[in-house]
Amino acid sequence: MATEHVDGTNRGNVVLYALSTCGWCGKTKELLRQMGVAFDFVYVDLLEGSEQDDAITQVEKFNPQGSFPTLVIDDRKVIVGFREQEIREALGS
Repeated sequence: MATEHVDGTNRGNVVLYALSTCGWCGKTKELLRQMGVAFDFVYVDLLEGSEQDDAITQVEKFNPQGSFPTLVIDDRKVIVGFREQEIREALGS
């Protein structure tokens, strides 16, 4: 699955699963940028075929509801939705 990378300070493996049309996803992405955190993101709705199926499977592994945004930190910590305080605490900023 192709992800896009945003440079910043390494705070672990940070991956944002988002939808291109989701306002909360955009706010989460912008918060990560403002915090200066390095992260990868993927707009699941812009993927096609098996690549999209794989991404949805990955999201549901961490977030069984399959909702967006889903932020995964080091394959352990999962934050669903735009939760600014929780994101700041998890990424130490």
